[in-house]
Amino acid sequence: MSRIGRMPIVVPAGVQVTRDGNTVTVKGPRGELTRQFAPKMTVTIEGNQVAVSRPDDARDSRALHGLTRALLANMVTGVSTGFVKRLVVDGVGFRADMNDKDLVLQVGFSHSVTMHPPEGIRFEVDRTGRFITV
Repeated sequence: MSRIGRMPIVVPAGVQVTRDGNTVTVKGPRGELTRQFAPKMTVTIEGNQVAVSRPDDARDSRALHGLTRALLANMVTGVSTGFVKRLVVDGVGFRADMNDKDLVLQVGFSHSVTMHPPEGIRFEVDRTGRFITV
């Protein structure tokens, strides 16, 4: 059995998971996500846990089992806390700065590189200019 697929997903407080056939909707403080999963995967909601099970040990069922569980866990994380990525700027003379909401990088070019954040994305740079949080 899939090690990823058999782990239950713990739903934090403030997040609501509903199922309609093979369509799962996750609502939380950061928004709402809806996704349709493979009909052979069974999604079970019990209290504050969500479990995914598969009908047999066929190769495609095993692959869908872990994938379905991972996608559901990412949906729960996305609507509850959001995603954060921390980047390290490492190199002689390399650094990052903020100009209002824009990220300004000094990464070895003769000019600085300015990145404008897309809608819903935020950049933060620490005081040393080495760590970027997206």
